[in-house]
Amino acid sequence: MDAALIAGILIVLLAVFTVLRSVRIVPQARAGNVERLGRYSRTLGPGLNFVIPYIDRVRPLIDLREQVVSFKPQPVITEDNLVVDIDTVLYFQVTDPRAAAYEIANFIQGVEQLTVTTLRNVVGGMDLEKTLTSRDTINSQLRGVLDEATGKWGIRVNRVEIKAIDPPKTIKEAMEKQMRAERDKRAAILTAEGLRQSQILTAEGEKQSAILRAEGDRTAAILKAEGQSQAIDEVFQAVHRNDPDPQLLAYQYLQVLPQLAQGQGNTFWVIPSEVTSALQGVSKAFTESLPRSAATREVTEGKTAAQAEAAQAQKAAEEAIADAEESGPRGITAGASFPDPLAAPAPAHQTVRPSPNSTPES
Repeated sequence: MDAALIAGILIVLLAVFTVLRSVRIVPQARAGNVERLGRYSRTLGPGLNFVIPYIDRVRPLIDLREQVVSFKPQPVITEDNLVVDIDTVLYFQVTDPRAAAYEIANFIQGVEQLTVTTLRNVVGGMDLEKTLTSRDTINSQLRGVLDEATGKWGIRVNRVEIKAIDPPKTIKEAMEKQMRAERDKRAAILTAEGLRQSQILTAEGEKQSAILRAEGDRTAAILKAEGQSQAIDEVFQAVHRNDPDPQLLAYQYLQVLPQLAQGQGNTFWVIPSEVTSALQGVSKAFTESLPRSAATREVTEGKTAAQAEAAQAQKAAEEAIADAEESGPRGITAGASFPDPLAAPAPAHQTVRPSPNSTPES
């Protein structure tokens, strides 16, 4: 009884195991190759699938999604014999699970090695400068070669990207020096351009300023000359209208002399010889035209009248003497002079100056 129960349980378990082996559930974007008795039979698609247990064998599922594989840097020699390390990234997708499983043992390793060889072939025909600046060209050539070579493997290469290109350390230092020199050159050129522009603008500003200043000086000089001309004309007209005498001109000449010593640095100045004649003319003008007081004018006028009367009396006396000599009277001597009856002595406290316009006594 126990043996029959155990056998029954084993049969049930075997049946369950057999049923489970006959059912395969494949996830989305996956594919499984089925081998029947060791030979490829079919490819399982996503969903529920049934296989013959113990006869069909399902190989590991293959991912049908686009995959990204980054390869380690590979040394590549350029045309100018420089070794650079190039790091690449590959984007590919399995389009034929059967070919990917049976055409190549490991398509990832095959794609890596094919990428390295193709990269060395492409970069070997370029120098370092062109390699650093032609990434798109290298990417397109790599993609074309890889897509053609991996087509029979059931793989489609969508994109190949060069992630990094690392030249030797010495080349990096030389490139940095070159880049620094180029930037210094551009900075010097920009500085020179800015300085030239600044000097041009400064020169233009100074030119405009000089032009405006010259125009202002010219206008000021013209106005000043016109003012001086008008002032000279007014003075000339005034002088001719008032008819000045030489004494006034001499006085004006003397007024200008003190201005010669007004400067702080004037320690020696020469008096022209004309100053003596000017002083004489001024003194004469002041003495002749000096105003007199009322008493002086009365005394002078009185003496002038007395002198005139005395002159007339003297003249009458001389005529009388002449008549007497002709008639022969006695008591009168010829040529005798009579005192001036009208002449009065000058006061003791006052000195009477004769008028410059009076007539000298006979």
